[in-house]
Amino acid sequence: MRLLGRQDDVRRLDQLVGDARKGDGGALVVRGEPGIGKSALLGHVREAEGFWVIEASGAEFETELPFAALHQLCVPLLGHLGELSARHGDALEVAFGLKTGTPDLFRIGLATLELLTSATKRSPVLCLIDDAQWLDDASAKALTFLARRLASEPVAMIFATRASTGLAELPDLVLEGLRDADAKALLAAENGDPVDNQVRDRILAEARGNPLALLELPRVGGFAAADTSSVPNRIERSFQARLAELPEDARLLLTLASADPTGDPRLLWPTAQRLGIEVTAASSAAEASELIEFSTRVRFCHPLARSAVYRAAEPSLRRRVHLALAEVTDQNIDPDRRVWHRAQGNAGPDDDIAVELENSASRARARGGVAAAAAFLERAAALSLDPVKRTERTLAAAQAKLDAGATDAAAELLTSAEAGALDERTHAKVDLLRGRLGFIRHAHSDGAASMLSAARRLAPLDAAQSRDYFLDALEMGLLVGRAAGVMDTVVTQARSAPPAPEPPDILDALILLTTDGYQAAVPLLRGVLDDSAQWTRRPALATTIAADLWDADAHAEISAWLVESGRNGGSPHVLRLGLAQVACAAVNTGEFGQSMSAIAEEEAVADALGVPTVLYPQVHLAAMRGRREELLELTEKAAALASTMDLGMMLANVHWATAVLGNGLADYRAALTAAQQATAPGDLYLSGVALPELVEAAMRCGEQAAAESALATLTERTRPTGTPWALGVTAYTRALVTGDEADYREAIDRLNASQARIYLARAHLLFGEWLRRAGRRRDAREHLRTAHEQLSGIGMVAFARRAAEELRATGEVARARSAGTYDQLTMQEVHIARLVATGATSKEVAARLFLSPRTVDAHLRNIFRKLGITSRRQLRDLPDLG
Repeated sequence: MRLLGRQDDVRRLDQLVGDARKGDGGALVVRGEPGIGKSALLGHVREAEGFWVIEASGAEFETELPFAALHQLCVPLLGHLGELSARHGDALEVAFGLKTGTPDLFRIGLATLELLTSATKRSPVLCLIDDAQWLDDASAKALTFLARRLASEPVAMIFATRASTGLAELPDLVLEGLRDADAKALLAAENGDPVDNQVRDRILAEARGNPLALLELPRVGGFAAADTSSVPNRIERSFQARLAELPEDARLLLTLASADPTGDPRLLWPTAQRLGIEVTAASSAAEASELIEFSTRVRFCHPLARSAVYRAAEPSLRRRVHLALAEVTDQNIDPDRRVWHRAQGNAGPDDDIAVELENSASRARARGGVAAAAAFLERAAALSLDPVKRTERTLAAAQAKLDAGATDAAAELLTSAEAGALDERTHAKVDLLRGRLGFIRHAHSDGAASMLSAARRLAPLDAAQSRDYFLDALEMGLLVGRAAGVMDTVVTQARSAPPAPEPPDILDALILLTTDGYQAAVPLLRGVLDDSAQWTRRPALATTIAADLWDADAHAEISAWLVESGRNGGSPHVLRLGLAQVACAAVNTGEFGQSMSAIAEEEAVADALGVPTVLYPQVHLAAMRGRREELLELTEKAAALASTMDLGMMLANVHWATAVLGNGLADYRAALTAAQQATAPGDLYLSGVALPELVEAAMRCGEQAAAESALATLTERTRPTGTPWALGVTAYTRALVTGDEADYREAIDRLNASQARIYLARAHLLFGEWLRRAGRRRDAREHLRTAHEQLSGIGMVAFARRAAEELRATGEVARARSAGTYDQLTMQEVHIARLVATGATSKEVAARLFLSPRTVDAHLRNIFRKLGITSRRQLRDLPDLG
């Protein structure tokens, strides 16, 4: 009877469970208001035959404790801990506080997946997570990570949560109220005595199809006046009405149970005795009310019952209960929960508790619980007597909130901190945090202004820190895809900064670049790139400078360092930056398979984090491959992001890519417009690399003056760098304007000495086109044939087609190109194939892409089918996977 009217919902759940039984696992989030029947549906699937059922539930008072819910879910599986790799076993032990160390969310997610996979050797596994709206942040991320990787596992995961809470990226099932006929049937079935028609109709109207309300409202009675409050509120009042009828000791015992989120009888009963409760009589009366069940774990009949009991208690009683729980909680085993109870039990400021909360915040952060650290610090600030300490702790809490992504809470804390009397150094810290908040919220002008204010305030107090703040403003702008002009704003104000000690640093180099140009600044910029102590501190700036100087070797070194540091240091943001840079560099060298591989790995990291992927490497690759539809889709997505978030650098990438594609397709007017938009901001790198596209398009459109102006700017930027790549591209760009054959030959010679294969191929194409137009068909064929072979081999379809048409115009037909390996596979499949071709096992690939080995094997079967091969060994013989 509890599942009246839920036939469609039951079928959906049964389908999920049935698929998991066959090895096609998945996850589902059951959403709905309190009392709507989520727990009843979990009860239904709990009875599924042949499954090992493991359960966890979020707790309102445990949202600050990192990995609390994940630990609860994994406890029955810990017997399989010894079957995990040492790295994964350590990751889980660190997360659960069994070992010291810094937790890595990815490794914890993979370790949990491996733990579940080990458990499935016994039987399929069913994971039920109730009250997911109260999951602690670390558990929520780890469980979401896990839920999205079950496709090839005999595991079903079902979350029950309130309608508007997180887990948005997972499939969901939204529960509505019961239809009138089902509501009447439930009401009649659960109430043995006949109900007066008017009372019945009032109950039905007020319950609005909520099953728990249909069961609870008849207990309250008194429906003479209409009740306009929400259904959950009325249900809570029903529970409170039952509470009010109990003896005092039973009410106190229930209040105690409501304040303890663990449900551990070993904690409840000693605390009850400390409070002077006569346990036997009180527990009997409490259980008779059907509000609670005392067993191996203390359980309320419904989460609303717990909150109703807790809210019904007077504040002084709640404080008394929390203090008693703190006294019983072991300081050595559970210091964080103990101090949290102490804090809840304290009515006024207490510096001793504030210090303990700070210590708890440090422990929480060390275990990856940034949200928990923020909660501890916020409470510590509230309990601080010393105004200076209160401000320090408030700012620390604001920083933790920012790290946890809680921007609104961070903003409130910053406003609170500003209300006190601040010295210049503290005010500078407030400005810095406001700046970071502005960039995260994509209010770039606000972000830059606040960070620059911090730098100016600190200049007379700490010159070195002030310079760091100027660079923070610039690098933060780069990392979030700044609006154009932030660099000019930062550098203009930084000119008045105190000088740096010898040797000159990045800030000095950028100031010189904006004041005296490339000829003067390149030696300082090269000094930065040669000094790893500088560029490792500012890797985002360093990669941009290396690309701006057309220095492929320096860019490759920094990118490799970023990838290695991100992997070894467990920093997903550093790893993503490195992979994005590797992908872009591989485009320039014509290694599209490597670029796709890096893009796929970055997507895997972004997916694990639950954040959008980095788009610009995909934009670069699609443009060079000449994939019009793919680039159009990407540019629409990028333009939408750029317009809503003021991402000026993203727009510059889109304009540059559109110019490249336009030149490849011989749509020169579109290429000219896009190239002019890409070069207009004058930023590092993109404004420079877009200039050759502008010159080519302008000359084809008869815009000689525009081409000459762009060539002059390009020459000014590239001549001081002296790299073969820069000088080679400048030479063929100059040849487009001058028509000098020597410039074309210089371009080919210089680019032959570089790694920039795509530009070498384009130099042959441009020279061949020039020779054909000069009537030198035989000479033209040589270069056009070379261009077509190189462009086709790389996979630059649009430019290769252009070369084929030019070759046809000389009287020769270009040979058809067979599809490359990476043309037949998705980016993820390319990455898996490349890793397997190097000898990596499925388990090693799985760890790299945050998948299960079974999922990797499923991808491999698809790869073999698409490529017409049958073994891993054959992958190693494919030339474009090397």
